Amino acid sequence: MTHTPSRYLVLRTLLALIGIVIILLGLNVGLGGIKTLGWQVAPDFVQVADSSAFGMQDNHVRFLGGFWLGAGLMFIAAAKWLQTLRPVLFALIGMITVGGLARIASMDAGILLTPDILQSVILELVGFPVLGLWLYRVDATRLGGRGKKLLVRSM
Repeated sequence: MTHTPSRYLVLRTLLALIGIVIILLGLNVGLGGIKTLGWQVAPDFVQVADSSAFGMQDNHVRFLGGFWLGAGLMFIAAAKWLQTLRPVLFALIGMITVGGLARIASMDAGILLTPDILQSVILELVGFPVLGLWLYRVDATRLGGRGKKLLVRSM
């Protein structure tokens, strides 16, 4: 399959846009904790019954927000250094897909089928795997590699 330079531009632009969205989500939770900064939902959606337990869980959620922020930074970096960071993208895409599967573990169709959650689940379980397939099919030599193709080996 031949890839035109414009096709790489589309891929790199998409990676940068995905990175920006992930960074915003990471900042919202990383800096705002469980209550968030209110960029997606009003921060007063939760009331604290046990401030000590809330503080611990809030701290864990902030870590996850920071992790998400880091993932977004990697997507943006990959838009620039795609050939080098391709394996990192495969790992992140796999983790995002596993996260989508974890949502299903709630077994709460009333929440999973709401528009806000359903669009996320579809992106995590369909969109990101399709992005991974696109990355897999990209010829690494045309991304600036030195004649080596990056292959994902099955175990």
